[in-house]
Amino acid sequence: MKHKHPGSGGLVYSTETGRTCPVCRQAVGACQCRKAPSSVPLGDGRVRVSRESQGRGGKVVTVVRGLALDADALLALGRQLKAACGTGGTVKDGAVEVQGDHVERVMVVLAGLGHQVKRSGG
Repeated sequence: MKHKHPGSGGLVYSTETGRTCPVCRQAVGACQCRKAPSSVPLGDGRVRVSRESQGRGGKVVTVVRGLALDADALLALGRQLKAACGTGGTVKDGAVEVQGDHVERVMVVLAGLGHQVKRSGG
């Protein structure tokens, strides 16, 4: 019998190690194939700040894209921007979202941190 996906299938559980990865056959905790190195998105060196409301039920958010930072530094910067604006927000897909229309304030904070900032959108 042929499998559709040649790499899928195989040992899924072992009494010695518990659940195993079907690709590398290591214990799930020791699996290295699923842990892809987090790549830092490379851009043109400019951080783009925009104001968006589409798909958010009419709510406005300020979105910061193009930051060449790893995940931990991005979370720390998001926390700093939210504190500077006095509002909530999140970090999603390599972009920082701050609730509300705070484009100018975010641009000032980012410029103070040494980033080249450009306003994007309308």
